[in-house]
Amino acid sequence: MRPILLSLLVLLSACQAALPPLPAWQSPEGREQAQVGQILDLRSGQPLNPAQLVERLAGASRLLIGERHDNADHHVLQHWLLEALEHRRAQGSLLLEMLNPDQQARVEAARRGIASGQTIADLPAALAWQKGWDWALYGPIVRHALDRPYPLLAANLDRPQLLQVYRQPPALSGLRSTAPAVRAALQEQIRESHCGKLPDSQLPAMLAVQQQRDRRMAEALLAAPAPSLLLAGAYHVRRDLGVPLHLQDLGEPTGGLVLILAELGQTVTAAEADLVWYTPRRPEQDYCAALGE
Repeated sequence: MRPILLSLLVLLSACQAALPPLPAWQSPEGREQAQVGQILDLRSGQPLNPAQLVERLAGASRLLIGERHDNADHHVLQHWLLEALEHRRAQGSLLLEMLNPDQQARVEAARRGIASGQTIADLPAALAWQKGWDWALYGPIVRHALDRPYPLLAANLDRPQLLQVYRQPPALSGLRSTAPAVRAALQEQIRESHCGKLPDSQLPAMLAVQQQRDRRMAEALLAAPAPSLLLAGAYHVRRDLGVPLHLQDLGEPTGGLVLILAELGQTVTAAEADLVWYTPRRPEQDYCAALGE
């Protein structure tokens, strides 16, 4: 075997060996189906193994990973990817949709306490963690990041800012994010996510809130130390609707690299993301029925 090829194989084996072990699937639905665990490069249509995925992600200066908020598998895979990337190169920053700017000082205080050896008995309380984000799912990622040298950053808007946007929607600049097709698709998604119960008169304000949140995430990514990683809902990171459009409108030509974690049976296209990783489904819940009650 040629020396160069041998060296390459040794290097590849070393990279794969350094990866942490993959987590077990958490959700029960469809674990046995062949598509579960499949990773696809949506540009080429080629399947990837986890080591190849990490290698691809490691080259991105701005990485966006989309999740379903209540799918436990998405959170354990995010945690795994964060650790795997740290084996591959130094992480510059981690940004969370689940953190608001008014929590940033608490995050920094917690980081300093942990670095000094302090035990924080009630970390969610110390961070003023919002109850709408299940701490059992997000806690392991937050704890991991607080114990690392790179910053953990808020990527959302504060509640008073959201209320102001809702009451007086500001003008949004940029050709891509303001395209009529983008706004129409987002408005329809908002209608569906509210089970068709949201009055049409409220849709423009809700659309403004969605897009201002996406704009804030884009601005936070641009300001964050690279390589930066954003964890957010799948709709927020979609290339055709969300943060990547705002990144481009703000002068970042590629819009970042997008990986969507998708449940079995969900279709993700090359227009929406660069990569997809399919996971089991979580048990179905009728959120609309609960909303009706």
